Amino acid sequence: MHFKPSIVLLGHMSALSPLPSSHPPYDDAEKGALTLHHSVSPTLPKQEAISVPSVKKAGKQPFSRRTLFALWFNTYRKLFTFVVTLNAIALGLTIGGLWQYPVRHPGALIVGNITFGVMMRNELFGRILYLAVNILFSKWTPLWWRLCCTSTLQHLGGIHSGCNTSGIVWLVWRVVTLFRASRSFPGSILSIGLISNVLLALCAISAFPWIRNTHHNIFERNHRFLGWCGLIATWIFIVLCDLYDTETYTYNITRSHIVRQQDFWFTFALTFFIVWPWIVTRKVSVDIELPSPKVAVIRSRRGMQQGLLSRISRSAVLEYHTFGVVSEGPNAKYHYLIVGVQGDFTRSLIKDPPTHLWTRQLKFAGVSNTSNLYRRGIRVCTGTGLGSALSTCIQNPEWYLIWIGSDQEKTYGPTINGLIHRHIDPSRCTLWDSTQRGGRPDVMKLIKEVYASWKPEVVFITSNFQGNREMMAGCMEAGIPAFGTLWDF
Repeated sequence: MHFKPSIVLLGHMSALSPLPSSHPPYDDAEKGALTLHHSVSPTLPKQEAISVPSVKKAGKQPFSRRTLFALWFNTYRKLFTFVVTLNAIALGLTIGGLWQYPVRHPGALIVGNITFGVMMRNELFGRILYLAVNILFSKWTPLWWRLCCTSTLQHLGGIHSGCNTSGIVWLVWRVVTLFRASRSFPGSILSIGLISNVLLALCAISAFPWIRNTHHNIFERNHRFLGWCGLIATWIFIVLCDLYDTETYTYNITRSHIVRQQDFWFTFALTFFIVWPWIVTRKVSVDIELPSPKVAVIRSRRGMQQGLLSRISRSAVLEYHTFGVVSEGPNAKYHYLIVGVQGDFTRSLIKDPPTHLWTRQLKFAGVSNTSNLYRRGIRVCTGTGLGSALSTCIQNPEWYLIWIGSDQEKTYGPTINGLIHRHIDPSRCTLWDSTQRGGRPDVMKLIKEVYASWKPEVVFITSNFQGNREMMAGCMEAGIPAFGTLWDF
Protein backbone atom coordinates (compact mmCIF):
# COMPACT_ATOMS: atom_id res chain seq x y z
CA MET A 1 0.00 0.00 0.00
CA HIS A 2 1.30 3.45 -0.88
CA PHE A 3 0.71 6.59 1.13
CA LYS A 4 1.05 10.15 0.03
CA PRO A 5 4.21 11.81 1.31
CA SER A 6 4.25 13.81 4.51
CA ILE A 7 4.36 17.42 3.38
CA VAL A 8 4.23 20.58 5.41
CA LEU A 9 3.61 23.90 3.69
CA LEU A 10 4.80 26.82 5.75
CA GLY A 11 3.70 30.03 4.17
CA HIS A 12 4.04 32.21 7.27
CA MET A 13 5.71 29.97 9.85
CA SER A 14 2.40 28.44 10.84
CA ALA A 15 2.18 25.35 12.99
CA LEU A 16 3.03 22.06 11.36
CA SER A 17 0.28 19.63 10.54
CA PRO A 18 0.57 15.97 11.56
CA LEU A 19 2.67 13.72 9.36
CA PRO A 20 0.87 10.53 8.33
CA SER A 21 4.01 8.45 7.85
CA SER A 22 6.18 5.91 9.56
CA HIS A 23 8.00 8.75 11.30
CA PRO A 24 6.45 10.56 14.27
CA PRO A 25 5.28 14.11 13.55
CA TYR A 26 7.61 17.01 14.17
CA ASP A 27 7.47 17.85 17.87
CA ASP A 28 7.59 21.32 19.41
CA ALA A 29 11.34 21.17 19.84
CA GLU A 30 11.87 20.36 16.18
CA LYS A 31 9.47 23.09 15.15
CA GLY A 32 11.46 25.67 17.08
CA ALA A 33 8.52 26.89 19.10
CA LEU A 34 10.39 29.76 20.70
CA THR A 35 11.30 32.95 18.91
CA LEU A 36 14.63 32.68 17.12
CA HIS A 37 17.33 35.10 18.12
CA HIS A 38 18.66 37.00 15.10
CA SER A 39 22.05 38.05 16.31
CA VAL A 40 23.68 40.20 13.67
CA SER A 41 25.99 41.94 16.12
CA PRO A 42 26.56 39.40 18.88
CA THR A 43 28.30 40.44 22.06
CA LEU A 44 31.07 37.97 22.66
CA PRO A 45 31.75 37.25 26.32
CA LYS A 46 34.99 38.83 27.51
CA GLN A 47 35.79 39.87 23.99
CA GLU A 48 35.47 42.95 21.90
CA ALA A 49 31.98 43.35 20.45
CA ILE A 50 31.55 43.04 16.71
CA SER A 51 30.21 46.04 14.87
CA VAL A 52 27.31 45.71 12.46
CA PRO A 53 28.83 45.33 8.98
CA SER A 54 27.51 47.65 6.33
CA VAL A 55 25.52 46.44 3.35
CA LYS A 56 27.94 45.58 0.58
CA LYS A 57 28.03 48.00 -2.32
CA ALA A 58 28.03 46.70 -5.86
CA GLY A 59 31.40 46.52 -7.53
CA LYS A 60 34.13 44.06 -8.39
CA GLN A 61 36.63 43.38 -5.64
CA PRO A 62 40.18 43.72 -6.95
CA PHE A 63 42.58 40.93 -6.06
CA SER A 64 46.21 40.50 -6.99
CA ARG A 65 47.20 38.12 -9.76
CA ARG A 66 49.27 36.20 -7.25
CA THR A 67 46.21 35.59 -5.09
CA LEU A 68 44.06 34.52 -8.02
CA PHE A 69 46.76 32.16 -9.29
CA ALA A 70 47.19 30.64 -5.82
CA LEU A 71 43.44 29.98 -5.68
CA TRP A 72 43.49 28.42 -9.14
CA PHE A 73 46.60 26.29 -8.58
CA ASN A 74 45.17 24.80 -5.42
CA THR A 75 46.06 21.52 -3.72
CA TYR A 76 43.77 19.64 -6.12
CA ARG A 77 45.78 20.75 -9.14
CA LYS A 78 49.07 20.30 -7.28
CA LEU A 79 48.23 16.68 -6.46
CA PHE A 80 47.00 16.08 -10.01
CA THR A 81 50.20 17.57 -11.45
CA PHE A 82 52.41 15.53 -9.10
CA VAL A 83 50.71 12.22 -9.90
CA VAL A 84 50.62 12.78 -13.67
CA THR A 85 54.24 14.00 -13.73
CA LEU A 86 55.41 10.98 -11.75
CA ASN A 87 53.64 8.62 -14.14
CA ALA A 88 54.90 10.53 -17.18
CA ILE A 89 58.50 10.12 -15.98
CA ALA A 90 57.89 6.41 -15.40
CA LEU A 91 56.36 6.01 -18.86
CA GLY A 92 59.26 7.87 -20.44
CA LEU A 93 61.77 5.58 -18.70
CA THR A 94 59.77 2.55 -19.86
CA ILE A 95 59.62 3.67 -23.48
CA GLY A 96 63.33 4.47 -23.35
CA GLY A 97 64.08 0.95 -22.13
CA LEU A 98 65.45 2.15 -18.79
CA TRP A 99 62.73 0.59 -16.61
CA GLN A 100 61.53 -2.95 -17.34
CA TYR A 101 58.96 -3.45 -14.58
CA PRO A 102 56.02 -2.11 -16.67
CA VAL A 103 57.10 -4.34 -19.54
CA ARG A 104 56.94 -7.43 -17.31
CA HIS A 105 53.84 -6.29 -15.36
CA PRO A 106 51.93 -3.83 -17.59
CA GLY A 107 48.59 -4.50 -15.94
CA ALA A 108 49.95 -3.49 -12.54
CA LEU A 109 50.60 0.07 -13.73
CA ILE A 110 47.27 0.29 -15.54
CA VAL A 111 44.95 -1.16 -12.90
CA GLY A 112 47.12 -0.04 -9.99
CA ASN A 113 46.66 3.60 -10.96
CA ILE A 114 42.94 3.22 -11.60
CA THR A 115 42.39 1.30 -8.35
CA PHE A 116 44.19 3.94 -6.31
CA GLY A 117 42.22 6.68 -8.06
CA VAL A 118 38.85 5.02 -7.42
CA MET A 119 39.84 4.38 -3.80
CA MET A 120 40.15 8.16 -3.26
CA ARG A 121 36.42 8.49 -3.97
CA ASN A 122 35.33 5.51 -1.89
CA GLU A 123 33.21 6.32 1.16
CA LEU A 124 34.71 3.57 3.32
CA PHE A 125 38.31 4.53 2.59
CA GLY A 126 37.49 8.22 3.04
CA ARG A 127 35.84 7.73 6.42
CA ILE A 128 38.76 5.62 7.67
CA LEU A 129 41.25 8.22 6.44
CA TYR A 130 39.38 11.15 8.03
CA LEU A 131 38.98 9.20 11.27
CA ALA A 132 42.68 8.39 11.43
CA VAL A 133 43.70 12.01 10.81
CA ASN A 134 41.20 13.34 13.39
CA ILE A 135 42.40 10.88 16.03
CA LEU A 136 46.12 11.24 15.43
CA PHE A 137 46.50 14.97 14.85
CA SER A 138 43.62 16.70 16.64
CA LYS A 139 44.58 20.02 18.25
CA TRP A 140 48.05 19.13 19.58
CA THR A 141 50.03 19.20 16.33
CA PRO A 142 51.31 22.47 14.80
CA LEU A 143 48.66 24.50 13.02
CA TRP A 144 50.49 24.35 9.68
CA TRP A 145 50.39 20.55 9.80
CA ARG A 146 46.66 20.44 10.59
CA LEU A 147 45.95 22.89 7.76
CA CYS A 148 47.99 20.68 5.46
CA CYS A 149 45.96 17.63 6.53
CA THR A 150 42.67 19.41 5.86
CA SER A 151 43.86 20.65 2.48
CA THR A 152 45.04 17.21 1.41
CA LEU A 153 41.85 15.48 2.54
CA GLN A 154 39.66 18.07 0.85
CA HIS A 155 41.56 17.76 -2.44
CA LEU A 156 41.87 13.98 -2.69
CA GLY A 157 40.06 14.42 -5.99
CA GLY A 158 43.38 15.54 -7.45
CA ILE A 159 44.80 12.08 -6.79
CA HIS A 160 41.60 10.53 -8.14
CA SER A 161 41.84 12.44 -11.42
CA GLY A 162 45.61 12.10 -11.72
CA CYS A 163 45.72 8.34 -11.12
CA ASN A 164 42.81 7.58 -13.42
CA THR A 165 44.20 9.76 -16.20
CA SER A 166 47.59 8.07 -15.80
CA GLY A 167 46.00 4.62 -15.80
CA ILE A 168 44.29 5.38 -19.11
CA VAL A 169 47.58 6.61 -20.60
CA TRP A 170 49.32 3.41 -19.47
CA LEU A 171 46.49 1.43 -21.06
CA VAL A 172 46.98 3.30 -24.33
CA TRP A 173 50.68 2.45 -24.19
CA ARG A 174 49.89 -1.20 -23.49
CA VAL A 175 47.42 -1.52 -26.37
CA VAL A 176 49.84 0.21 -28.76
CA THR A 177 52.58 -2.26 -27.83
CA LEU A 178 50.15 -5.14 -28.36
CA PHE A 179 49.18 -3.89 -31.81
CA ARG A 180 52.84 -3.51 -32.71
CA ALA A 181 53.27 -7.19 -31.87
CA SER A 182 49.87 -8.14 -33.23
CA ARG A 183 51.18 -11.32 -34.82
CA SER A 184 51.86 -12.69 -31.34
CA PHE A 185 48.43 -11.92 -29.88
CA PRO A 186 44.94 -13.09 -30.83
CA GLY A 187 42.34 -10.64 -32.07
CA SER A 188 40.25 -11.09 -28.90
CA ILE A 189 42.94 -9.49 -26.72
CA LEU A 190 43.54 -6.65 -29.18
CA SER A 191 39.81 -5.97 -29.50
CA ILE A 192 39.01 -5.96 -25.79
CA GLY A 193 42.06 -3.78 -25.13
CA LEU A 194 40.81 -1.22 -27.62
CA ILE A 195 37.29 -1.37 -26.18
CA SER A 196 38.65 -0.82 -22.66
CA ASN A 197 40.56 2.22 -23.88
CA VAL A 198 37.52 3.80 -25.48
CA LEU A 199 35.21 3.15 -22.50
CA LEU A 200 37.63 4.52 -19.91
CA ALA A 201 38.51 7.54 -22.05
CA LEU A 202 34.82 8.41 -22.48
CA CYS A 203 34.31 7.90 -18.73
CA ALA A 204 37.10 10.38 -18.02
CA ILE A 205 35.83 12.91 -20.58
CA SER A 206 32.36 12.85 -19.03
CA ALA A 207 33.93 14.04 -15.75
CA PHE A 208 35.46 17.21 -17.23
CA PRO A 209 34.45 20.16 -15.00
CA TRP A 210 32.43 21.97 -17.69
CA ILE A 211 30.36 18.82 -18.27
CA ARG A 212 30.06 17.90 -14.60
CA ASN A 213 29.04 21.36 -13.45
CA THR A 214 26.69 22.34 -16.28
CA HIS A 215 25.21 18.94 -17.22
CA HIS A 216 25.21 17.04 -13.95
CA ASN A 217 22.77 14.32 -15.02
CA ILE A 218 24.79 13.60 -18.17
CA PHE A 219 27.92 13.33 -16.05
CA GLU A 220 26.24 11.05 -13.50
CA ARG A 221 24.86 8.59 -16.03
CA ASN A 222 27.82 8.43 -18.38
CA HIS A 223 30.54 8.44 -15.74
CA ARG A 224 28.85 5.67 -13.78
CA PHE A 225 27.74 3.34 -16.56
CA LEU A 226 30.82 3.84 -18.72
CA GLY A 227 32.88 3.16 -15.60
CA TRP A 228 31.01 -0.08 -14.95
CA CYS A 229 31.41 -1.18 -18.56
CA GLY A 230 35.08 -0.20 -18.40
CA LEU A 231 35.48 -2.34 -15.27
CA ILE A 232 34.00 -5.38 -17.03
CA ALA A 233 36.15 -4.81 -20.12
CA THR A 234 39.24 -4.34 -17.95
CA TRP A 235 38.55 -7.61 -16.12
CA ILE A 236 38.31 -9.47 -19.44
CA PHE A 237 41.40 -7.75 -20.82
CA ILE A 238 43.52 -8.45 -17.72
CA VAL A 239 42.43 -12.08 -17.45
CA LEU A 240 43.06 -12.77 -21.14
CA CYS A 241 46.48 -11.11 -21.03
CA ASP A 242 47.45 -13.01 -17.89
CA LEU A 243 46.33 -16.35 -19.28
CA TYR A 244 47.85 -15.98 -22.71
CA ASP A 245 51.31 -17.49 -23.25
CA THR A 246 53.20 -15.69 -26.03
CA GLU A 247 55.67 -18.55 -26.36
CA THR A 248 53.13 -21.32 -26.97
CA TYR A 249 50.38 -19.03 -28.35
CA THR A 250 47.88 -20.73 -26.04
CA TYR A 251 45.93 -19.83 -22.90
CA ASN A 252 47.23 -21.18 -19.59
CA ILE A 253 43.89 -21.66 -17.84
CA THR A 254 44.99 -22.59 -14.33
CA ARG A 255 43.89 -20.94 -11.12
CA SER A 256 47.36 -21.02 -9.60
CA HIS A 257 48.73 -19.07 -12.54
CA ILE A 258 46.24 -16.21 -12.52
CA VAL A 259 46.23 -15.65 -8.74
CA ARG A 260 49.99 -15.09 -8.88
CA GLN A 261 49.53 -12.10 -11.17
CA GLN A 262 49.73 -8.65 -9.55
CA ASP A 263 47.20 -7.06 -11.87
CA PHE A 264 44.61 -9.70 -10.93
CA TRP A 265 44.64 -8.50 -7.30
CA PHE A 266 44.66 -4.85 -8.34
CA THR A 267 41.54 -5.54 -10.41
CA PHE A 268 39.98 -7.42 -7.49
CA ALA A 269 40.57 -4.40 -5.23
CA LEU A 270 39.18 -2.07 -7.91
CA THR A 271 36.03 -4.16 -8.06
CA PHE A 272 35.63 -4.02 -4.27
CA PHE A 273 35.92 -0.23 -4.14
CA ILE A 274 33.36 0.17 -6.93
CA VAL A 275 30.86 -2.40 -5.64
CA TRP A 276 31.04 -1.61 -1.91
CA PRO A 277 29.03 1.67 -1.98
CA TRP A 278 26.18 -0.11 -3.76
CA ILE A 279 26.13 -2.89 -1.18
CA VAL A 280 25.22 -0.32 1.50
CA THR A 281 22.67 1.52 -0.68
CA ARG A 282 19.17 1.42 0.78
CA LYS A 283 15.70 2.81 0.12
CA VAL A 284 14.71 4.78 3.22
CA SER A 285 11.56 6.48 4.42
CA VAL A 286 11.66 10.28 4.44
CA ASP A 287 9.48 13.20 5.42
CA ILE A 288 9.51 16.34 3.30
CA GLU A 289 8.93 19.74 4.86
CA LEU A 290 8.29 22.61 2.45
CA PRO A 291 8.77 25.87 4.32
CA SER A 292 8.80 27.84 1.05
CA PRO A 293 8.83 27.29 -2.73
CA LYS A 294 12.62 27.70 -2.65
CA VAL A 295 13.60 25.06 -0.09
CA ALA A 296 12.76 21.50 0.87
CA VAL A 297 13.90 20.02 4.19
CA ILE A 298 14.27 16.24 4.11
CA ARG A 299 14.06 14.39 7.42
CA SER A 300 15.35 10.83 7.87
CA ARG A 301 15.91 8.60 10.87
CA ARG A 302 19.31 8.27 12.56
CA GLY A 303 21.59 10.87 14.05
CA MET A 304 25.08 11.45 12.67
CA GLN A 305 28.39 13.04 13.50
CA GLN A 306 29.17 16.44 12.03
CA GLY A 307 30.85 17.04 8.68
CA LEU A 308 29.13 14.32 6.63
CA LEU A 309 27.54 14.50 3.18
CA SER A 310 24.69 12.37 1.90
CA ARG A 311 23.93 11.20 -1.63
CA ILE A 312 20.23 10.77 -2.42
CA SER A 313 18.25 9.71 -5.47
CA ARG A 314 14.78 8.68 -6.54
CA SER A 315 16.35 5.74 -8.38
CA ALA A 316 18.64 3.02 -7.10
CA VAL A 317 21.34 3.71 -9.72
CA LEU A 318 20.60 7.01 -11.45
CA GLU A 319 21.36 10.65 -10.71
CA TYR A 320 22.59 10.83 -7.15
CA HIS A 321 22.78 14.32 -5.64
CA THR A 322 24.92 15.35 -2.68
CA PHE A 323 23.80 17.48 0.29
CA GLY A 324 25.25 18.34 3.67
CA VAL A 325 23.86 16.44 6.64
CA VAL A 326 22.35 18.45 9.51
CA SER A 327 22.22 16.51 12.78
CA GLU A 328 22.28 17.23 16.50
CA GLY A 329 24.66 14.33 17.07
CA PRO A 330 25.17 10.59 16.58
CA ASN A 331 22.53 9.79 19.21
CA ALA A 332 19.83 12.05 17.74
CA LYS A 333 16.63 10.56 16.35
CA TYR A 334 16.84 12.30 12.97
CA HIS A 335 19.09 14.01 10.50
CA TYR A 336 18.08 16.59 7.90
CA LEU A 337 19.08 17.70 4.42
CA ILE A 338 18.47 21.28 3.24
CA VAL A 339 17.70 21.19 -0.47
CA GLY A 340 17.61 24.39 -2.50
CA VAL A 341 15.42 24.34 -5.59
CA GLN A 342 17.76 24.65 -8.56
CA GLY A 343 17.59 21.75 -11.02
CA ASP A 344 15.07 19.14 -12.16
CA PHE A 345 15.73 16.82 -9.24
CA THR A 346 15.32 19.44 -6.52
CA ARG A 347 12.26 20.95 -8.19
CA SER A 348 10.64 17.51 -8.27
CA LEU A 349 10.95 17.26 -4.49
CA ILE A 350 8.46 20.13 -4.22
CA LYS A 351 6.20 19.29 -7.17
CA ASP A 352 6.06 15.56 -6.42
CA PRO A 353 7.49 14.91 -2.94
CA PRO A 354 8.58 11.30 -2.40
CA THR A 355 7.88 9.12 0.62
CA HIS A 356 11.13 7.22 0.10
CA LEU A 357 14.55 7.99 -1.33
CA TRP A 358 17.59 5.90 -2.14
CA THR A 359 20.75 6.69 -0.21
CA ARG A 360 24.06 5.17 0.78
CA GLN A 361 23.94 4.31 4.45
CA LEU A 362 27.66 4.96 4.85
CA LYS A 363 27.95 8.73 4.35
CA PHE A 364 31.16 10.21 3.08
CA ALA A 365 33.13 12.84 4.94
CA GLY A 366 33.46 16.46 3.84
CA VAL A 367 35.97 19.12 4.77
CA SER A 368 33.92 20.09 7.86
CA ASN A 369 34.70 16.69 9.34
CA THR A 370 38.23 17.97 9.98
CA SER A 371 36.85 20.69 12.28
CA ASN A 372 37.83 18.34 15.12
CA LEU A 373 41.47 19.14 14.31
CA TYR A 374 41.08 22.77 15.44
CA ARG A 375 40.59 24.40 18.81
CA ARG A 376 38.32 27.10 17.39
CA GLY A 377 36.89 27.96 14.00
CA ILE A 378 34.42 30.02 11.99
CA ARG A 379 31.86 28.44 9.66
CA VAL A 380 30.67 30.85 6.95
CA CYS A 381 27.78 29.88 4.68
CA THR A 382 25.25 31.46 2.38
CA GLY A 383 21.76 30.20 1.55
CA THR A 384 21.35 26.43 1.53
CA GLY A 385 25.07 26.09 2.22
CA LEU A 386 23.87 26.07 5.82
CA GLY A 387 23.28 22.34 5.35
CA SER A 388 27.01 21.67 5.19
CA ALA A 389 27.83 24.01 8.07
CA LEU A 390 25.16 23.71 10.75
CA SER A 391 26.12 20.35 12.27
CA THR A 392 29.65 21.53 12.96
CA CYS A 393 28.39 24.53 14.94
CA ILE A 394 25.69 22.50 16.71
CA GLN A 395 28.00 19.72 17.85
CA ASN A 396 31.07 21.84 18.64
CA PRO A 397 30.63 24.90 20.90
CA GLU A 398 34.01 26.27 19.77
CA TRP A 399 32.75 26.99 16.26
CA TYR A 400 31.16 30.30 15.27
CA LEU A 401 28.39 30.41 12.65
CA ILE A 402 28.00 33.16 10.06
CA TRP A 403 24.93 32.54 7.93
CA ILE A 404 23.83 34.93 5.18
CA GLY A 405 20.47 34.28 3.57
CA SER A 406 17.27 35.84 2.31
CA ASP A 407 14.16 35.87 4.52
CA GLN A 408 15.66 33.15 6.68
CA GLU A 409 12.71 32.25 8.90
CA LYS A 410 10.11 32.00 6.12
CA THR A 411 12.45 30.47 3.54
CA TYR A 412 14.03 27.78 5.72
CA GLY A 413 11.22 27.13 8.17
CA PRO A 414 10.92 26.43 11.89
CA THR A 415 12.76 23.11 11.90
CA ILE A 416 16.09 24.49 10.69
CA ASN A 417 15.72 27.78 12.53
CA GLY A 418 14.72 25.85 15.65
CA LEU A 419 17.93 23.82 15.51
CA ILE A 420 19.94 27.03 15.40
CA HIS A 421 17.99 28.55 18.30
CA ARG A 422 18.26 25.52 20.58
CA HIS A 423 21.92 24.71 20.06
CA ILE A 424 23.82 27.85 19.06
CA ASP A 425 24.06 30.66 21.58
CA PRO A 426 23.61 34.18 20.15
CA SER A 427 27.14 34.95 21.33
CA ARG A 428 28.59 32.64 18.70
CA CYS A 429 26.46 33.24 15.63
CA THR A 430 25.77 36.02 13.17
CA LEU A 431 22.58 35.55 11.16
CA TRP A 432 22.31 38.11 8.37
CA ASP A 433 18.88 38.27 6.76
CA SER A 434 19.50 40.14 3.51
CA THR A 435 15.76 40.79 3.07
CA GLN A 436 15.44 42.53 6.43
CA ARG A 437 18.82 44.26 6.15
CA GLY A 438 18.28 45.53 2.62
CA GLY A 439 21.08 43.57 1.01
CA ARG A 440 24.14 41.43 1.59
CA PRO A 441 26.76 42.52 4.11
CA ASP A 442 30.37 43.37 3.49
CA VAL A 443 31.27 39.75 4.10
CA MET A 444 35.02 40.23 4.36
CA LYS A 445 34.60 42.99 6.93
CA LEU A 446 32.33 40.68 8.91
CA ILE A 447 34.76 37.75 8.69
CA LYS A 448 37.71 39.92 9.75
CA GLU A 449 35.87 41.30 12.79
CA VAL A 450 34.65 37.89 13.93
CA TYR A 451 38.14 36.48 13.29
CA ALA A 452 39.69 39.19 15.51
CA SER A 453 37.19 38.64 18.34
CA TRP A 454 36.61 34.89 18.22
CA LYS A 455 40.31 34.11 17.63
CA PRO A 456 39.83 30.97 15.53
CA GLU A 457 42.48 28.86 13.87
CA VAL A 458 40.64 28.37 10.57
CA VAL A 459 37.62 29.47 8.51
CA PHE A 460 35.44 27.08 6.48
CA ILE A 461 33.31 28.61 3.68
CA THR A 462 30.30 27.21 1.81
CA SER A 463 28.89 29.53 -0.83
CA ASN A 464 28.21 29.84 -4.54
CA PHE A 465 31.06 30.12 -7.03
CA GLN A 466 31.36 33.90 -6.98
CA GLY A 467 30.87 34.26 -3.23
CA ASN A 468 33.36 31.51 -2.51
CA ARG A 469 35.93 33.08 -4.83
CA GLU A 470 35.62 36.50 -3.22
CA MET A 471 35.78 35.20 0.35
CA MET A 472 38.67 32.84 -0.33
CA ALA A 473 40.66 35.57 -2.07
CA GLY A 474 39.87 38.06 0.69
CA CYS A 475 40.91 35.62 3.41
CA MET A 476 44.12 34.79 1.57
CA GLU A 477 45.10 38.43 1.26
CA ALA A 478 44.18 39.03 4.90
CA GLY A 479 46.32 36.11 6.05
CA ILE A 480 43.33 34.13 7.35
CA PRO A 481 43.56 30.32 6.88
CA ALA A 482 40.42 29.34 4.96
CA PHE A 483 38.93 26.46 3.00
CA GLY A 484 36.09 26.99 0.54
CA THR A 485 33.66 25.07 -1.62
CA LEU A 486 35.08 22.78 -4.31
CA TRP A 487 33.64 22.30 -7.78
CA ASP A 488 36.17 19.56 -8.60
CA PHE A 489 34.45 17.07 -6.25
